[in-house]
Amino acid sequence: MRSSVLSFSLLGGALAARPFLNEPDTGFDAYFADLPAGELPPLDKLVGLHDFDAAARRHLPAQNYTYYRNGAAGEWSYRNNLEVYNRYSLRPRVMVDITNIESTLPTTILGHNFSAPFFISPCARGAYGNVNAEKGLVEGAAAGDILYMPALLASMTMEEIAVFKKEDQVTFQQVYLDSNDTATQEIFDRAKQTGSKAIVFTVDSAADGNRHRAARYGVGSADSAYTLITWDLYDHLRTMTDLPIVLKGIQTVEDAQKAVEHGAPAIYLSNHGGRQIDGARSPLDVALEIHRQAPEVFEQLEVFADGGVRYGADVVKLLALGVTAVGVGRPFMFANTYGSEGVARAVEMLKHEIALDAANAGVSDLKNIDSSIVDWTPNWAPA
Repeated sequence: MRSSVLSFSLLGGALAARPFLNEPDTGFDAYFADLPAGELPPLDKLVGLHDFDAAARRHLPAQNYTYYRNGAAGEWSYRNNLEVYNRYSLRPRVMVDITNIESTLPTTILGHNFSAPFFISPCARGAYGNVNAEKGLVEGAAAGDILYMPALLASMTMEEIAVFKKEDQVTFQQVYLDSNDTATQEIFDRAKQTGSKAIVFTVDSAADGNRHRAARYGVGSADSAYTLITWDLYDHLRTMTDLPIVLKGIQTVEDAQKAVEHGAPAIYLSNHGGRQIDGARSPLDVALEIHRQAPEVFEQLEVFADGGVRYGADVVKLLALGVTAVGVGRPFMFANTYGSEGVARAVEMLKHEIALDAANAGVSDLKNIDSSIVDWTPNWAPA
């Protein structure tokens, strides 16, 4: 017992001493050392999703960048979302035929076909990154044939976003809802009229997020009221629209099971990007909890998850647990500083990384990943 206590004590000291890296040092600063202050690096010189964050931080006004970057309180959950993936080590298998891995990228989300098992997560205020607001996001998603979930509190209205949608492009509309049936019905009707194929109901923000970094710049939560959100409300909402209603913000196995009981077509594991309550676990840890305690959930409904995804291997680990599709938020908001071309390039980068990382892990088919390719014992845990 004493040795275990000592081990965790030493771990705490090591973690406290180690600086947090918002972006890893892969040579970005040195490579672009001569770039004039505030100028975006050439798009074709960016090599990974983290580069878009670095580029946006150097280009955007501090207030605008902070709105996207901030997390709740001391930002432990924000940092943990980024760092949790390396807590679980891959167990690559070799001598496997992986030559057709790219052909397994396409996936189906609630009956709609897309080119890859990831999507653009709902994020508000697209105009903070680009004067054309969400235009680049919807066009970039179309170019890459992936799902885009516009936010209710986007800079553009649903109707304005719909103007830029490609013919037959599928989007799901994110919403905040309460017990005001009149307002809710209007939102549902507008979503359907503008072509949305599903509603993504955010349920993890019943109260305002305690965002210290954002408060310094006056860019706090866009949804700041106390809101009544219950399972009875969800049952009632389902009678008000024929669109499927996805529950976004599920953070425990118990609530995943409740979603099954209440007939949800899909759940979305998320801690709101670490922006609502500091100390909340990462969606990867929630997916792991469901996989261990109630694996049948992954067969009973579709499970989406986001949170700190920056690499192909991050997506592979979530898919290995049974997640249907993976959400990516901030990287696409930062990519949108380049407009639709930046978003489209980020899509292709992530597709390529998923295929490479899956292949190098010995995965021949992304739809049939064995969870054993990951060691689900945290690699800092004592023996």
